[in-house]
Amino acid sequence: MKGPQSRSPDRAGELEEAMKSEGDLGGAARALLDRDEVEGVLSGAFYTSTEAPRVRAKARTSGAASEPGAAPAPERPQHYKVICISMYTEDLERLDEMVSSLKARGMTKANRSALIRHALSQVDLDKIPKGI
Repeated sequence: MKGPQSRSPDRAGELEEAMKSEGDLGGAARALLDRDEVEGVLSGAFYTSTEAPRVRAKARTSGAASEPGAAPAPERPQHYKVICISMYTEDLERLDEMVSSLKARGMTKANRSALIRHALSQVDLDKIPKGI
């Protein structure tokens, strides 16, 4: 891959001239980046081949058939689900402090999820305040 040292003096001059134009950032980027180099990096890192179509999230979650010729989605565990919840930052800080304390006591596998599951097992619904 080409580095800054391999740029020709003419190319360096183009870059300098493009950067002088304060409002033309696109020109500076074009002068700095070699098109073939950028396309090579992007094609290897970000673009997938047309032979392996991506499975759409809707098809995966709804159980609908995926695109013709696509490999079936891998089996997902049925004993748990990944969820998203909102929590106050103070509560998260307290939760993280508790996890850190458990880890300091030698419970190396302690994490937020495990601590919340344990807390759920201890809840007495009759003791929950009405204004929750």
